[in-house]
Amino acid sequence: MADWTVNAVFDAVAAAVPHRTMTVCGSRRSTFAESRALIRTLAGFLVGCGLGVQRPRAGLTRWECGQDRVALIMHNDAYVEAVLACLRARVVPVNVNHLYTAGEVRDLLDYIGPTGVIYHRSLAPLVHAALPAGCDVRIAVDDGGIEALLPGTVRLDDITVDPVEPEPAGAPDDLMMVCTGGTTGRPKGVMWRQADAYISTMTGTEHNSVESVTESVAAQSNPFFAVSPLMHTAGLSTALTAVLMGRTAVVYDNRRRFDPAVVWRTAEQERAVVMSIVGDAYAGPLAEELSRSRYDLAALTRIGTGGAATHPKHKRRLLRHLPYATIADTYGSSETGGMAGGSSCADGETTPMVMHPTGAVASADRTRFLEPGDPEIGWVARIGRVPLGYFGDRAATERTFPEIGGRRAAIPGDRARLLSDGTIEFLGRDSLVINTGGEKVFVEEVEKVLTGHPAVVDAVVTRRPHERWGSAVVAVVVLAPGDSLTVQPAAAIREFCAERLAGFKVPKDIVIVEQIRRLGNGKADYRWAQQIAARGS
Repeated sequence: MADWTVNAVFDAVAAAVPHRTMTVCGSRRSTFAESRALIRTLAGFLVGCGLGVQRPRAGLTRWECGQDRVALIMHNDAYVEAVLACLRARVVPVNVNHLYTAGEVRDLLDYIGPTGVIYHRSLAPLVHAALPAGCDVRIAVDDGGIEALLPGTVRLDDITVDPVEPEPAGAPDDLMMVCTGGTTGRPKGVMWRQADAYISTMTGTEHNSVESVTESVAAQSNPFFAVSPLMHTAGLSTALTAVLMGRTAVVYDNRRRFDPAVVWRTAEQERAVVMSIVGDAYAGPLAEELSRSRYDLAALTRIGTGGAATHPKHKRRLLRHLPYATIADTYGSSETGGMAGGSSCADGETTPMVMHPTGAVASADRTRFLEPGDPEIGWVARIGRVPLGYFGDRAATERTFPEIGGRRAAIPGDRARLLSDGTIEFLGRDSLVINTGGEKVFVEEVEKVLTGHPAVVDAVVTRRPHERWGSAVVAVVVLAPGDSLTVQPAAAIREFCAERLAGFKVPKDIVIVEQIRRLGNGKADYRWAQQIAARGS
């Protein structure tokens, strides 16, 4: 099969359906033709500033990048267009979490080394406090903010340069970079070839010709709705998948706080057929809103959730109000794209998590792939179209992206068993395994039990140093308003866990808080949780 650049696919789609709505965010709507014109103009500006390929890919190692990087410090609006414009100019768009503190953003930008930045005006103070020297190309996107722009900034609306003719000839080897969420440490820049990212994180479709790209586009107008921030893989993958299939990408206007009522009103108004969310942080509030208000969601047939665990109780509550929908659980990461999936339906039918053909379980020593039924606890792996490596980090690249049996693999760090029927028993991230008294505790297993308690709204499990066991298991939990556990709630929760878990897995302490701190991608902030656990009850 031929390798494609993202913009080659986009151009074919835009030519086929130029007047179809491409993106919707709040009150802003843009057709494929309008978005393509904006993308070409912005790309031409970046090229005119001298940005592009500085060193050819062929002469670089897997952890090196020879293209200029442009940091995207943005809300969801215009994010898709910014990504496509960067790729068109042969520069690497890099996601930056605008919820980070200025110090965290500064550290990340020092690591990325961007030569340009695209930012929403309301985020100008953050950008001003964090921008490193050498980042001289500055583009602001209006979002209603009145903050002072950084010196040398050009407003996107003021860019009037003509598109470059001829445009840079993009290559399948041109890079995309995805910064990981940094739940347990500093984010890393995962570098994907465009051709591989297109298959592994977007449509998953191989093409031989332009005709094979466009043959089904005319009939695919039903919108996909990306609810989570596009600065994270789950949201951006949903939006780009929609666009590159010729569908409308509806994205949540995240300039305001997450509001489940706005989500459901948007899904209703746009007649979204697919919606993507991230775990309990989204599923819980969305289910609660459906129990309060009525919406016409007959068009919605699929809710995809991944990136963080979604408890069965939230799925059941959602499906109670969406009897014709399927909730699709997706397993994947910034280092793999989607690589396994399962589903739940309103009639109670569930499909267990099964690996896609490109998925595998590698042995603990990373020298072979396990066969079904092997009792060994191994590593979840993807083979085939995987990233090149981590930007600027040879050791992490060689560890995470090894060659096994002559095939390159991506091993993001999750442990698993491959059961005899070919399904996967996911055990959780190795960096989130607690060794207590010589026994291993996978925090996700304990978190799932905790959130099964009717009085527990949210929970995260972490460790605390212990003189005898090395580490003690500690749970940080949020109780439901008006719950009945007003007297000795910790004891009641521990008793609940003891009925369902081995003794060494039961939290030795329960710390009750008003809210679990989560990152913008819905994942728990485990560094914060460890600090809370250290303080105690």
